[in-house]
Amino acid sequence: MTSGSHLEELYGLPAFVFPGRDESTELPEPDAVAWGIAARTYDGEEGWVETFERFCSEVDTTRVRALIVGAWEDAYDSGPTDVIEALVAARDRLPALRAVFLGDIESEECEISWINQADVTPLLAGFPALEEFGVRGGQGLEFPAVRHDALRKLVVETGGLPVGVVRGIAASELPALEHLDLWLGTSWYGADSEAGDLAPILSGARLPRLRHLALRNSEIQDEIAAAVASAPVVDRLEVLDLSMGTLGDEGATALLGGQPLTHLKKLDLHHNYLSEPLRQRLRATLEPAGVELDLDKDDADWDQDDDGTIHRYVAVGE
Repeated sequence: MTSGSHLEELYGLPAFVFPGRDESTELPEPDAVAWGIAARTYDGEEGWVETFERFCSEVDTTRVRALIVGAWEDAYDSGPTDVIEALVAARDRLPALRAVFLGDIESEECEISWINQADVTPLLAGFPALEEFGVRGGQGLEFPAVRHDALRKLVVETGGLPVGVVRGIAASELPALEHLDLWLGTSWYGADSEAGDLAPILSGARLPRLRHLALRNSEIQDEIAAAVASAPVVDRLEVLDLSMGTLGDEGATALLGGQPLTHLKKLDLHHNYLSEPLRQRLRATLEPAGVELDLDKDDADWDQDDDGTIHRYVAVGE
């Protein structure tokens, strides 16, 4: 299964794609939208950096609050190093920038697991006031441990998240982070972490303000659920999201047998492989406490070999 469509909003602002050179479109106020900057991947008339330079000349960038980086012209072949360098070089022209999403590329442009990425942490270093950062695509993605005092939301969408990225994020000092969303993916597309690699996140020691934790789209969702069941960070969460992966009865049983989850506002388990008895137990335990529970099986898919082996699939792979 592939990733979905383009972002519709960022930082609470509606997305607006900066028009092409020959398009006649009235531009909104600079601080009223999340500006999408993308190369025209098929006609090749203007690259991403050139589009961004034109954007900087036509828009009052001192008022821009959110940027959505769409397709660069060669995402299948190389990462966005030039894009990152252009953004960092323009940091003095973007004093109000608070949110960046890197890689808003839908499947028709480039499948999520074919998007080439790079070391994205120069964006965090270059924009110390950034409050939201997201990235799509795991191939070549790097995230060495950093400290960032303002970041409140971090989202990493992949069909396969490299263990080095998981460990880098887990080792980062992010004292303001409230929302962490990791799509861990499948080994078919580069996922090679284990539940133990998430231990620093689950301890919560470096994440004192974390309230929304999503560890999802994983082929080891049962193991993650078992680790979460006794994780110290859970006690302070409002939202726990273990959706989009291969969660089955083993993981759900571990959750039910672990620490209480009745303090949560929401437990998201959609796209799951749970039996009806386990679904009923979850409802009986959590819904009377007012927990919003998402157990939608969605489009969870599976197949069975002749020997009875059942194969489950994450929601987003290729």
